[in-house]
Amino acid sequence: MDWNQRYTYNFPTIVRFGAGVIDELGPYLKDLGLSKPLIVSDKFLSELPFFKNITKDLNAKGLTASVYTGVSKNPIKSDVLSGVKAFHESNCDSIVGLGGGASMDVARAIAMKAHHPDNDLFDFDDATGGDKFVVNEIPHFVTVPTTSGTGSEVGRSTVIADDETHRKRVLFSPRAMASRVFADPVLSMELPAHVTAATGMDALTHNIEAYLSKGFSPLCDGVAIEGIKLVSESLEKATLSPDLESRSKMMMSALMGATSFQKGLGIVHSLAHPLSTVFDTHHGLANAVMLPYGLEFNKEVSAERFKFLEKIIGCNDLIQWVNYLNKRLGMPASLKEMELDSSKIDELSDLALADVCHLCNPKEVTLENFKSIYNKAFS
Repeated sequence: MDWNQRYTYNFPTIVRFGAGVIDELGPYLKDLGLSKPLIVSDKFLSELPFFKNITKDLNAKGLTASVYTGVSKNPIKSDVLSGVKAFHESNCDSIVGLGGGASMDVARAIAMKAHHPDNDLFDFDDATGGDKFVVNEIPHFVTVPTTSGTGSEVGRSTVIADDETHRKRVLFSPRAMASRVFADPVLSMELPAHVTAATGMDALTHNIEAYLSKGFSPLCDGVAIEGIKLVSESLEKATLSPDLESRSKMMMSALMGATSFQKGLGIVHSLAHPLSTVFDTHHGLANAVMLPYGLEFNKEVSAERFKFLEKIIGCNDLIQWVNYLNKRLGMPASLKEMELDSSKIDELSDLALADVCHLCNPKEVTLENFKSIYNKAFS
């Protein structure tokens, strides 16, 4: 594959992928008769040169771009409601989620809520069949990833927490899928190494957990395998000595991870989500730290799949390879190393058990299993 070329493919979202495709955003919106996009991003990104160039280019093409940057590291309900207010106050006609997973999660939630004034945001909770409430028009929604981790650009769901309880809700609707994705790896070139590392381990976790999950989806399995291969080829270089090819491969891997995990995830995400809830830990970092522990738990029941992945990666032991990769990327090896509060183990375990991701794990997980794993991670 020539990573210097631009490509279009559908799976099922239409994806424009390649260096420079961000230049197509303005003409795309104009061709649809849209003129007032709300760009949803975070404050840090909005101050970077490439972000200012994007908004300048949109305005130069005759669009009036509004910017909303009220995005928390782990998004909360008030982030979304403030964004909905900004959407209406600026009379916007479209939404562009630009940034990492948090920005795109908030953007997608704004799109779901914008034309549903009579619904509470958490009416759309997938755990209670919230998709049935998404009946009104969704503003035209476009995603532009700048990190290579969550793959939220191709997702149909968004994770938003309650402001007070910090309980995370998964809001879902196929109608919340982006109409177009502009995945331009050049936009990831300015990201610092620690962000590339954490988001890259997030992409790896998505692909591995999807492949190991107990659901039946050979299509997702194939996508996940290729995603894992791309990470094994590129994450170290993308972090330590990045070039366009390594960053391109990681952006593709993130897209593939989010596509493949429609099959399901597993224990690692159920272990990681509470760390973000209780300690506000970055999701990718939490996945990176908990991945070896989750793999150890699944090793016996997933032995054949472990062997296959070891062949694809070119290593002798999958868990040892993940530990090596974490060390090379500067990731902490344990929760103890992160200096988190071990007195929270019971709270973390209760939240992990309530998390739906482990229901797709290849091995059943109990409350005592979660407590045992957290204890190991804190020791």
